[in-house]
Amino acid sequence: MTDKVKGPASYFPSIEEKYGQPIAHWQDLIRARQPAKHMELVAFLKEEHGLGHGHANALVAHALAQKS
Repeated sequence: MTDKVKGPASYFPSIEEKYGQPIAHWQDLIRARQPAKHMELVAFLKEEHGLGHGHANALVAHALAQKS
């Protein structure tokens, strides 16, 4: 029995399907904009790349958690 993915990563399959890019692509974009605040990064993904709020928020939360 496999554990169900929880947290921000649970959005990853739908993000890849909807926007046609692997998660690594989005993580690279987020890393390139560091340092920046969480909501600044969310706004960047929404405004510049057309992501929905939930998807952008999940990507940023995951990227920032990996940083610490």
